Formats: sequence, structure tokens, C-alpha cells
Amino acid sequence: MTFEQYFSVAPSATVATPGRVNLIGEHTDYNDGFVLPTVIPQTTVIQIAGRKDQTVRVVSSNMQPAAVHTYELGAEKKSSDWLVYIQGVTHILRTSGITIGGFDALISSTVPTGAGLSSSAALTVGLIKALREVFPFELTDPAIARLAQRVENEFVGAHVGIMDQMAVCLAKPRQALFLDTRSLHYELITLPEQAGLIVINSGVSHSNIGGGYSARRRSCEEAATQLKVKALRDLGLADLGRLKPLGALLERRARHVISENARVESAVLALKAGDLARLGQLFKESHASMRDDYEVSTPEIDQLVNIANLDPAVYGARLTGGGFGGSIVALAHLAEAPAAAKRIAQRYLEQVGKEPTILVP
Repeated sequence: MTFEQYFSVAPSATVATPGRVNLIGEHTDYNDGFVLPTVIPQTTVIQIAGRKDQTVRVVSSNMQPAAVHTYELGAEKKSSDWLVYIQGVTHILRTSGITIGGFDALISSTVPTGAGLSSSAALTVGLIKALREVFPFELTDPAIARLAQRVENEFVGAHVGIMDQMAVCLAKPRQALFLDTRSLHYELITLPEQAGLIVINSGVSHSNIGGGYSARRRSCEEAATQLKVKALRDLGLADLGRLKPLGALLERRARHVISENARVESAVLALKAGDLARLGQLFKESHASMRDDYEVSTPEIDQLVNIANLDPAVYGARLTGGGFGGSIVALAHLAEAPAAAKRIAQRYLEQVGKEPTILVP
């Protein structure tokens, strides 16, 4: 059904927001560190029209049945379904002093949920941008990213960093966003001409609203406290020898973050030099660190990464996103990426028995 069929009016604005895949820099954003994401072709599209009252009516064409859900501004309630993101946006905007009225919205998305590709950031950032089109408030894109992060942290209960929101706000296709998550200083870097990306959803669902993700964040905060630094970002590879007194668990968690920050900086140099072999090696090292030190991979993801790394067209592959399932990203030669993705997906299906989804290319 169309917007007009649901709401009997025409939309006054349409906003499309992409999902993202993180090339490298995992679990560094909430440690004030460096990240290097890019966007993917899949988008969340929001059609919207303002209302003259305080009623919000919203429908998602991805949900079956696609029913219209209604609530009043000021009466937002936390829930366990997708509506929590919508109500979170209106709650955070209102409590931040931004005036909005009621609205009708139709949401459709090709960004897969549970794949570690920022479906929630695409939704929250997209909705705030759509509301900016309809109501007279001014917010920069970085400010929108901050508010969208607050939606997840304060209303949804997912203690995510700022990477996803900044990536879907700022990056364009075939651009990597090199972001300092402490200062929010960023640089957009064009991908090398021959760099092809492969993104495959493992079929193992991922969520940031859970004990594993929060536990990793708490471990990092505890390690920083014991090491007397504001955040693990303030330590470099030369400080790895200081980690031993933390105990085995915190040592591993801190080692991942410190080494991953260094890998991001190395990856930026490799990108600028067009050194795909070096970048691929950094992908491999990042995955090993996430698997062994941060312990956020799964047997299925490990197998998918191994299959990708054995493909002759692939320079390197890694788990992308928060972990505990989701997707992998692999760097390949541009011309060979489509065929390589099909080979990898077929071998994964044969060896693991789960149906993967090729998202890029």
C-alpha cells in the first residue's frame, strides 16, 4: 500500500538513509577511538507528513501485517519491538528542547535487521532527518548523529557508540569515513579504484541490546579506570606491557581495543596508498583479535571468514559490527568480487548449513 492509502494525504518529504559496514575499528567507538566505516547500497526510506495535532501514526511495510501504530507525543513508552526506536526519537527530541508536532510516517527498508549493518541507526537518523524536513528546527548532521545515539543509549537500552550514526549521516558510496569518535573530527577517503567489497550476512542474528555487548563495554571502562586513563583510546601499542596486572580477561579486552585503534590508523595509510594487500592483512588481524581477545565472534562467523580468506580473489575478511552473529566484510579485487561472493556463500551453505545473504556487491 502507498502512503496515500494508509493516511489519505500525500507525503511532504521523503528521506533515504543507508546502512553501513565497518571496514575496521570494532568496539573502539565507545572507547573514544578510531573507526573506518563505509555505507552499503541498502537503505531505509521514510515518507512523512506533518499533522496539526500531537498524534503520531506510523507503519512499517517490512512488518507483516503492515498495521498503522498510533501514540501521542509525550506518552512514549519503551517496548521490545521496532516502535521503541520511533518513540525514542520523539522522546529524545522533545526532552532536548526541539519542538515537533504529530506526524504520519511510512517506513520501508532493505537494510537487514540483526545483520550488524546499522539498521537501527539508519532508522533513527533517517527519522530525525525526515522530521527536520517537516518541522522548523535546525540540526547539523553530526548533531543528528548524537541525538540518534542518545535514542539507543537512553531509550532503547543499547549502549552503542557514535560510529553507526555518523557513518549513515555523512558517508557516501565508495567513501570510507575515518572518524575520531572523541572529537568527531572526520575525513572522507575515496576507496581505491580496484577495491571491491563483499558483505555477506551469516544468517546468525545479531543484537546490541544484550548482555554480551554491555559486558564488553563495562570491561573496557573498568580497564581504563584501573589504568588511570579517561578511555582506552589514550593508550598505544607501547602500553601493552601495562595490561598484565588487569588480569587475563581485562587484559584481552583492552589489548583488542588498543591494537584495533592502531589497525585503523594503519588501514587509513593503506587506503591512501592503494595497498590492498596490506589492508587485507589488517582485516585478518582484526578478526583474530575480535575472536580471541574480545570474544565476540561465533563458530559460524569464523567459518565464513575462513572460507572467504581461502578464496583467491580475497585479500582479507573479518567479522563486522558488534559481533555475536551478523555479517562479514571482505576486501577483494573489484572485478572479481561478484563471483567470489557467490563462491563464498555457496561454500558456507554447504559447510555450515545456514543460508547466507550476499548484500554487497
